[in-house]
Amino acid sequence: MTPTHLPEAHAENEHPAVSHLRRRIAEGVHWYIALLEAVGQWDRPAEEYRGRRFEYLIDNEAFDWLVLAERLLDPVLDLCPADEVEALLFEGRPPIEVSDLEFRRLIGPAKYRAHLNYLYGVSVEEALQLATLEKLEKERRSLVYCAARSVTDDEVFIHIYGRTERELWTMFWQEQGLGPPDQTSITGLKRFTYWLFKYRLRHSDRERLAADTRLGLETLERHRARRLAVAGLNGETAPAGLVVDAEAVATQ
Repeated sequence: MTPTHLPEAHAENEHPAVSHLRRRIAEGVHWYIALLEAVGQWDRPAEEYRGRRFEYLIDNEAFDWLVLAERLLDPVLDLCPADEVEALLFEGRPPIEVSDLEFRRLIGPAKYRAHLNYLYGVSVEEALQLATLEKLEKERRSLVYCAARSVTDDEVFIHIYGRTERELWTMFWQEQGLGPPDQTSITGLKRFTYWLFKYRLRHSDRERLAADTRLGLETLERHRARRLAVAGLNGETAPAGLVVDAEAVATQ
């Protein structure tokens, strides 16, 4: 699977951030560093680009920077190693190590704060749901009389949020002033996940909130480490990337 590369737009119609990215790569700057610089220059929360809706900000708070990376890289894919681009866009694995402070400097403090909102509100929340599923499945396997029955999504949602998935979707749609869509997009699922994160913040006591956040962060880091180990077995580089302090996040 490779990113779709459409014919390059005319230079005069390019967003300045794309022109910056192209120029910096031509100057010999590593494409990933040039990309982060271009992210820092971007000024649109969403756009229609070549027949597709790109939304970079969820709820005007959470910055999905990899969606923007896909958009920025599309016109310059011929200037970047395809395997490195795929690893970044599909696995979230950068080609070189960039410290947390350098990442923040390159994309800018405002986008970095919004990136953390996405990290905690979408990535960690998804990891918490996965960790809860794994926990409930492990508990079920220890009970002989119901070991064969799979854990349902509703059981996961009730355990974390105290309500069924359908109840939470209905609440989400009502708050958004929307009716149930015929089909939920990936962006719609991310919006719902971010809403769940904020719902959990409102309805969990401090101790439970800290424990769940730690569990989500630990699960996210565990799966990330597994991906890096696989990359190492394949002879690929495995930069450390961003490391999140679980205790600091859980007690914020």
